[in-house]
Amino acid sequence: MTDADLLPRLLAGEQQAYVELVGAYQGAMRAVAYAIVGARHADEVVQDAWLAVVRNLDGFQGRSSLKTWLLTITANSAKSRLKHHRREVLLDDLPGPHGNIGAERFAADGHWQSPPSAWHEDSPEALLAEDELRECLEKTLGSLSELQGSVLLLRERQGLELQQICNLLDLSLSNVRVLLHRARLKVFATLEHFEETGQC
Repeated sequence: MTDADLLPRLLAGEQQAYVELVGAYQGAMRAVAYAIVGARHADEVVQDAWLAVVRNLDGFQGRSSLKTWLLTITANSAKSRLKHHRREVLLDDLPGPHGNIGAERFAADGHWQSPPSAWHEDSPEALLAEDELRECLEKTLGSLSELQGSVLLLRERQGLELQQICNLLDLSLSNVRVLLHRARLKVFATLEHFEETGQC
């Protein structure tokens, strides 16, 4: 399905075209909403975004892809909602439960310079199969600041390019890189601690 195929059908009001559009982009839209407002309001944001899409579809000029347009509408809806539900205390960059791991432990591509001690015995897939580790990782992801969690989610789960994340979250490229790096450090710290101790 390409934008060129789908757009005329959408503009003609074809119901099946809307079904295909929702099927193709609902997950990505929810991920953007979740990244900005969290789980509590994500579904409401996506619903608002779909209403905006339906109302403004005839104004879509094709200067970007349909996906980019949908994600931008979602991000704008999420930011509007966030202004109304802004938390009183921002928990930005609180230290993780196991302290910080220095950036010198990682190569420029974000991978370990040398892996944690016992990784030669267990593959990452075997470690991830353990429920305890999964719970630890979820706890760590939940403890990330709003922006760190957003950037990590959009990059690692949705596969968005850094520049796309910058545009959606209104951040500079250097800020996105720092947020992504810090989020990865905290996740890696949890992995290393679990590998060394078997505990969260």
